[in-house]
Amino acid sequence: MNTTNNPNLTKNAKRLRKNMTKEERHLWYDFLKLLPFTVNRQKVIGNYIVDFYIASSKIAIELDGSQHYELKGSFNDSFRDRYLNELGITVLRYSNLDINKNFESVCQDILNHISQYYNSDIDSN
Repeated sequence: MNTTNNPNLTKNAKRLRKNMTKEERHLWYDFLKLLPFTVNRQKVIGNYIVDFYIASSKIAIELDGSQHYELKGSFNDSFRDRYLNELGITVLRYSNLDINKNFESVCQDILNHISQYYNSDIDSN
């Protein structure tokens, strides 16, 4: 999946894995880590690092802090999402507030997207 081998991004991804935000830790330890398939944290894809990546269903999960809702952050996110979509990856975005206030709904939404991926895969055969 990696289209580049950027040692700087790999180094940064390792740092980010060690220094997850409170919301990333909550989603990781209380849900994603418990799923019956591999979920990568801080995965390098091309020139980007996604918060979480489920390769088996081509889903990237992004947790957005306040900077993502400013003009520059929103603009950068749109380019990043377009790039990932062109690779066939669905990007799911949740605010930190969603994680803190609607955790069960976020988890259910992720499960619904995973389920849709497998159902569409079955339908195409």
